[in-house]
Amino acid sequence: MPPTFDLLVVGDVNPDVVVGPLTGPLAFGQREQLVSTGLLTLGGSAAIMACGAARLGLKVAFAGRIGADDTGAYVRAALAARGVDTHALREDPGLPSPLTAVLNRAAGPGERGGDRAILTAPGTLAATTGDDVPAALLADCRHVHAASYFLMPKLAAALPDLFRTARGHGATTSLDTNDDPEGRWDPAGLAAALPVTDYLLPNAQEARALSGAADLERAAAALAGQGPTVVVKDGADGALAHDGTALLRTPAVPVTPLDTVGAGDSFDAGFVAGMLAGLPLEGALALAAACGALSTRAYGGTGAQPTWDEALAASRTTAPDPGQNHGEST
Repeated sequence: MPPTFDLLVVGDVNPDVVVGPLTGPLAFGQREQLVSTGLLTLGGSAAIMACGAARLGLKVAFAGRIGADDTGAYVRAALAARGVDTHALREDPGLPSPLTAVLNRAAGPGERGGDRAILTAPGTLAATTGDDVPAALLADCRHVHAASYFLMPKLAAALPDLFRTARGHGATTSLDTNDDPEGRWDPAGLAAALPVTDYLLPNAQEARALSGAADLERAAAALAGQGPTVVVKDGADGALAHDGTALLRTPAVPVTPLDTVGAGDSFDAGFVAGMLAGLPLEGALALAAACGALSTRAYGGTGAQPTWDEALAASRTTAPDPGQNHGEST
């Protein structure tokens, strides 16, 4: 029997309160500042990726932990409304659901884009463990994706075994670590996880921090040397991939972004969907870049996630130049 789900996503889900853009410094001292936009929407790197994949047509299940509170009920309903199966989203009776506030800042003079500050109250995240991922789901999906590695240390410790089990059932695996708020980057834990990770999906800043290499291409090559194909999101400069032998680049899809929250997670969804559809690495990379760019057309992480046809059409206009596929090791 074929697997029930194309994709199992493991990790964080929370509401995002997105406000901004702020055009000047953030003022404390009980000052009230007005911004043009405020939005309550579904957040969490894993949740946004799951919704993006469902929007692209994949059958998606989600595993994680929330509180038995109104916040948890909100995110469960938001996932389900976007076509994500939530039967494995467990409730913790003793801890609150996570909550994130995202403050966008407008681009200053000479800057290529704006920036954002992210404040997260972790709630159930630190209590999430490998036991929150049902073994039956690991055996009933084509691919397993994990996100927000550093926000869930107990789940991170279990990730090598979870990925090993999934691969034993024939699934592929991917990991987006996201940022490490403590700046430690856990080299020992990642050394155990990366050999059973098929695709590592950092952004440029994370790739440099994870590898210790300042040069982005060297960072990707160093991480690929530990096992996974490394796919790096590089903002307005597009994206690159290193499979341990060759480097491939794709340009960014030109858009005028309203909000970049969750763009990297939509990128992840596009990449996984492309690989599961049988696209070659360069095609999946271009599709991912299109998904990330198109998702910035609305505020919040899920409001403008593209369909498969939309993403494919955008990716065809930015297909990688064959001459950019370097045939030598980097």
